[in-house]
Amino acid sequence: MLLLCAAWWFAWRPLPQTSGTLRAAVGAKATVERDALGVPHITAATIEDALFLQGYATAQDRLWQMDVLRRVAAGRLAEVLGPAALEADREARRLRTERGAEQNAALLPAADRAVLAAYARGVNAFLETHRDKLPLEFSLLRYDPRPWSVKDSLLIGLYMYRAMTLTWPNKLQKAAMLVGGDAAKVNYLFPDRAGGGVHPGSNAWVLGGARTASGRPLLANDPHIEYSMPGVWHAVHLKAPGLDVAGVALPGVPCVILGHNQRIGWGVTNLQFDVQDLYIEKLDPQSGAYLFAGKVEQARLERELIPVKGGAPVEYAQWVTRHGPVFREGTRFLALRWAAAEAEFAFPFLDLNRARNFQEFSAALARYTGPGQNFVYADLDGNIGYQATGRLPIRKSFDGSVPVDGSAGEYEWEGFIPFEQLPRSYNPASGLIVTANQDPFPSDYPYRVSGNFAAPYRSAQIDNLLSKRKGWRAEEMAAVQRDVYSGFCELLARQIVAAYDRRGMASPHLAEAVKVLRAWNGQMEGGAAPMIVTLAFEQLRKAVGERASPGKGADYDVPMAVGADSVQMAPLAIERLLRERPKDWFADYDQLLLRVFLDAMEEGRRTQGGNLSKWDYGRYNRLLVEHPVLNRLPLVGKYFNIGPVEQSGSTTTVKQTTRRMGPSMRMAVDFGDLDRSLLTLPAGESGQPLSGHYTDQSDAWQQGRGCPMQFGKVEAKGTLVVQPE
Repeated sequence: MLLLCAAWWFAWRPLPQTSGTLRAAVGAKATVERDALGVPHITAATIEDALFLQGYATAQDRLWQMDVLRRVAAGRLAEVLGPAALEADREARRLRTERGAEQNAALLPAADRAVLAAYARGVNAFLETHRDKLPLEFSLLRYDPRPWSVKDSLLIGLYMYRAMTLTWPNKLQKAAMLVGGDAAKVNYLFPDRAGGGVHPGSNAWVLGGARTASGRPLLANDPHIEYSMPGVWHAVHLKAPGLDVAGVALPGVPCVILGHNQRIGWGVTNLQFDVQDLYIEKLDPQSGAYLFAGKVEQARLERELIPVKGGAPVEYAQWVTRHGPVFREGTRFLALRWAAAEAEFAFPFLDLNRARNFQEFSAALARYTGPGQNFVYADLDGNIGYQATGRLPIRKSFDGSVPVDGSAGEYEWEGFIPFEQLPRSYNPASGLIVTANQDPFPSDYPYRVSGNFAAPYRSAQIDNLLSKRKGWRAEEMAAVQRDVYSGFCELLARQIVAAYDRRGMASPHLAEAVKVLRAWNGQMEGGAAPMIVTLAFEQLRKAVGERASPGKGADYDVPMAVGADSVQMAPLAIERLLRERPKDWFADYDQLLLRVFLDAMEEGRRTQGGNLSKWDYGRYNRLLVEHPVLNRLPLVGKYFNIGPVEQSGSTTTVKQTTRRMGPSMRMAVDFGDLDRSLLTLPAGESGQPLSGHYTDQSDAWQQGRGCPMQFGKVEAKGTLVVQPE
């Protein structure tokens, strides 16, 4: 009985009010209707009231997640989690995200600031009226959240900026392999603008009306981001005079980030353009003096205290040069330059939410400062389009791939590429636009291009599937989004089989595995074949890295960025090696392939036993998303997680999955009938563990089924009437 009483008090009592009447600081009567999935459909007399209620409704569902996100971005986790979070806080302080958010909050255009301020007032209205019944996590960690501010929404934007553009560890990885390595081979494995990257990947495409059943465009999007519990997106529908938009928002940030209004729709993938550089500074760590262009300059020393739960605050100090914050790496002092630190932020999403055509859509994106994204577009009139966005540095003296001498003064950025010269497309003759993080810049682009662009496996497969026929419907987009064919893995399997056949090896154990590979069709799901190929690729990647830089082969196997579980730049480089077989790399490629095959089989036997028929790739690629706090509860903690479940897909399939990353949502927008559009989250709308919407979309997401994205016809399961105070 005591346990039930505690559950009611700490977990049931904080569940949000979703029906009845509420008094709040709105100018006129408004409503928040919740549909069968718990999605809030907000109708208000003004846009300001709609944004206020978006803040309120998001706080109802995701307040603790919002607080954690701003803490991660600002470097304030140790304040509530203790010393274990200090390293994460130091990393955030190194990037100076809180200082950047403070500066940009003060410089925001008045109209943009008003949007963020209205949302913040809504969050605080919920917070101040629910101090005595906050979500369970606050009770377990024993702290109260501070009020929400404009700065906090910018912090969450910078958190996403960081997740999408973190490249400096890769530069150090490459630099380490260059020491004692073969420069030509190392550069082959780390190409400037082809084959890869380790950022979260995504898929987005638009089909013109000639390719659809309705004769009007279809738009699909499934951003791939690091798993979290609750998920990264919060679905919402906002309606006010001049505004009617639905889709997903970032908890803590107003407006719809991805979605559609009555006339247009849009989706995104990460552009992957490199916006971080490392400069070797000739710095005196005592005085802060450093050299630049032959002259002595003075770095600025920034000191701050990191609060630590249960202990004394820890001082964090760093020098900041003209290039950025300085950190020590071995005997060198490196300064990190990051486009996010130099962007004067704007918040164009309300303009985007209200755009009615491609011209207004482009005008809104012209104010978008980053992170760099590929936006796809479709509208009710039958038009489709594409626009690259973000502040992308102009480099003339180097490719940005490794640390450079900051004292020379010759490696400076020369501003940012003008928006008008970023890649774009409008109504291409093909009637199809696909973006899956591949390089969108033409070979004759007037500016130097440096980026961790994805290999073309996903984009080519999407294009292949969509081009096979016409008459596509919204519900069929999910079949493409969950496609698990890997052209790269099938190639590797064929190469292993061919090497085995040429060598004529007599081994019953290997013969059984070769038989499995010979019959395999490249589908990364179930059984032994995809597991064998995946393990062989891991061994091959190490062997290739070792050949390029002796003693450092494992360095080409280390995940280096948020949302990544493998070095995605490796497949394309390795495919080139296997197809071209240059003699200066390996004298005998068949011998190489058989060696990694043997090593892969040994690893498979170690992890899944000696019976090949029982090997299962889904078990190898198992998904478990743990709630960072509730998972620790004794006996019941596992019930607040997703999984463990076996999953299909790989880093080179349209359904891009690893144990840490996968589709953060799936959306299909149908301009033949917007109420046939679909939107599915990995878990559910609510972060409240006892809510019926905590994981109610999980099964649909895992099975690839779409959930209704209600818009014109909303079937309310609960209506909260909001009256002015």
